[in-house]
Amino acid sequence: MTAQRLNKVIRRLAAGEHVFASFSPAEPAAAIDFSTTSYDALVFEMEHKPWDAVALRDTFQYLLNRRQIRTSDEPGPALTPIVRIPANGAERAQWHAKQVLDLGAFGVVWPHISTVEEARNAVAACRYPSLAGDPRYEPAGLRGDSPGTAARYWGLTNQEYYTRSDVWPLDPDGEILVALMIEDQRGIENLPRMLDEVPGIGLVVIGEGDMSQELGIPRQYDHPRMAECKRRVLDACHARGVPVGHPHVTADNVKQVLDDGYRFLMTAPVRTYPGLDLGHSLTGRA
Repeated sequence: MTAQRLNKVIRRLAAGEHVFASFSPAEPAAAIDFSTTSYDALVFEMEHKPWDAVALRDTFQYLLNRRQIRTSDEPGPALTPIVRIPANGAERAQWHAKQVLDLGAFGVVWPHISTVEEARNAVAACRYPSLAGDPRYEPAGLRGDSPGTAARYWGLTNQEYYTRSDVWPLDPDGEILVALMIEDQRGIENLPRMLDEVPGIGLVVIGEGDMSQELGIPRQYDHPRMAECKRRVLDACHARGVPVGHPHVTADNVKQVLDDGYRFLMTAPVRTYPGLDLGHSLTGRA
């Protein structure tokens, strides 16, 4: 790496560390709240929340903290912005990836990846094209060329952006993270081939909600059948050195999550209402 890493998530994963993340809709007010927290990353949820590219663009700006930029020794935003796009893997969704990357996202989370072809498309959609024969040609890039907004957000010239906007770890200096969500039995069965045949997969996230739905045990995350499925994903990834993300980390399960070997830990934002709690305590209301 010739320049200091901009993507804090990749910086930590490459160093063998854990990453702590939360998730949020694309709302400027939420970005302001998160901008002073100690999370490493914020995943903007646009699969089950509205797809609004204008709101996402504005939210990225509010995520920046000028004091952090002025005082930090680390370049890049204090929280690395990543986006979960709406479409399932089979829908290809190249344009969703293109738009969030053009706005400055440092990573894309792809829901419902179940086949090698879908995994290859996910990585390809996050890469600019190159000529056959390039040492890192595959998966052949599909991303269209419009880097201006992303380069400005990253604090680079267009040419500097080009040299740093490939996917990691396919390009060791790449700053873009491709995360695949494995959410069904087909995806579990095909995961070893995905990891063996598709370079550029930086993270695998277990989709507990949809996986449990398919098994007929919705949201029973501790069910033995769920535990078996999650272990198969962990084993396939650990054997190949690919970090795994857990989407529902809580105070109750965090020790088990760490013991199991997850390295990308996502927690729901916690909001408290002290006035209400105080009122209830004073009135004796439960």
